[in-house]
Amino acid sequence: MLNTPAADKILSDKQHACATIDSEVNTLEKLKQNLDYESLTKALDLMQNAKGRIIISGMGKSGHIGKKIAASLASTGTPSFFVHPAEASHGDLGMITEEDIVIAISNSGESKELVDIINYCKRFGITLIAITKNPDSSLGKAGDVVLQLPNNGEACPLGLAPTNSTTATLVLGDILTVGLIERKGFSKTEFNDRHPGGKLGSILQRVSDLMHKGEEMPVLYEESEMQNVLLEITSKRLGCVGFINKDGILTGIITDGDLRRCLSARIFDEKAVNIMTKSPKTVSPDMLASEALKIMNTKKITNLFAVNEQNKPVGVIHIHDLLANGVK
Repeated sequence: MLNTPAADKILSDKQHACATIDSEVNTLEKLKQNLDYESLTKALDLMQNAKGRIIISGMGKSGHIGKKIAASLASTGTPSFFVHPAEASHGDLGMITEEDIVIAISNSGESKELVDIINYCKRFGITLIAITKNPDSSLGKAGDVVLQLPNNGEACPLGLAPTNSTTATLVLGDILTVGLIERKGFSKTEFNDRHPGGKLGSILQRVSDLMHKGEEMPVLYEESEMQNVLLEITSKRLGCVGFINKDGILTGIITDGDLRRCLSARIFDEKAVNIMTKSPKTVSPDMLASEALKIMNTKKITNLFAVNEQNKPVGVIHIHDLLANGVK
């Protein structure tokens, strides 16, 4: 048997890829056109006003998608977790309280593993949101709200492997997540609190997360003698000293570069107020660290003092602190 030429294989793979994409895009178009938006609003109302958590459950591929939905909800301000339906039948039903809302996912609506969760919800009056393509299924009939998936087959050539159905379920979960973000006014600050690690964490870090404060902050009174300035800049090792007046307001800064440029035998006869750069550039401790880095790059400086609303210094940040923590 002759080997298929590479070009023919590439063409064949491209055709299969495009056919799969087209099939899934078509499914999403049907979801967009046919979704019952009144039911969607009811589901969002219930989830927004829930006193408890949002419990997601589903079997097989629906379960995998359910775990992602639960994770997305939890990371954006809606307490949520996934309960495996098989484990639920062996004690994990106790994780579900009467104040929770259960979202059960089954493409056919007839997953036998969900029966115990459905019965538990009915027995204890727990709100059940059903995600299924068949509203007349066991799950569809049991749901207090039904979010119907498009019945558009699967992209799989056998028509069996979950492809179109799982994509539609994933997008429907994203619709719920984004809807709650909008309704709750979930902020970047709150998002950062839930994503301290990885690239998201570095992007959303604030100046207050990285700045040196308290005893680490190099600050002297503006009338200080230059000998004390030299000692302070050497001991604190941040390459600068900030200066305050008698009211504690930041009035100037001297960097190690300033010292080198002004170095002479008479420098120790001077006071800081005569050498310092007055009214230095400052930032808020709540500013994103990435914005502070942009200012440093634009101004070609390596230090910024963070000040409060009264212009009193509360910290100082060095460019090395930003770069070492992955801020870009």
